[in-house]
Amino acid sequence: MSDALQLILEDTDGTQLETSCTRFAVVWQGKEVWIQQAGNGQLLIGVDVEEGDTEYANLLLRPLATNLVSLQLEMEPADLDDEDHVHGPDCDHDH
Repeated sequence: MSDALQLILEDTDGTQLETSCTRFAVVWQGKEVWIQQAGNGQLLIGVDVEEGDTEYANLLLRPLATNLVSLQLEMEPADLDDEDHVHGPDCDHDH
C-alpha cells in the first residue's frame, strides 16, 4: 500500500488542482496541522510539538468495515521527564 495521499485543492472560483503527497499541513490558528497516513488505512491529523508546548493532540481516523469512521483524540505530554511522571492505571508503562 502506498503512503501517498491524493489531494484535490479547490480555489474559490471552483478551479481544481489534483496532486499527491505523503504528508501535508494546513496552517490553522498559527499552528501547522499535519495530515498523513498512519498505516493500516488510518489517517493521522496532528500538530508538531514546539518548544514550550506542554501537550499536543493527535486525531486518528480509523475507517470501519461499514464505511463509518471512528475518532480517537489523544492528548500526549510534549516532553515529559520520567521524574515528573506519576504512574497510574492508565499510563501504559511497566511498573
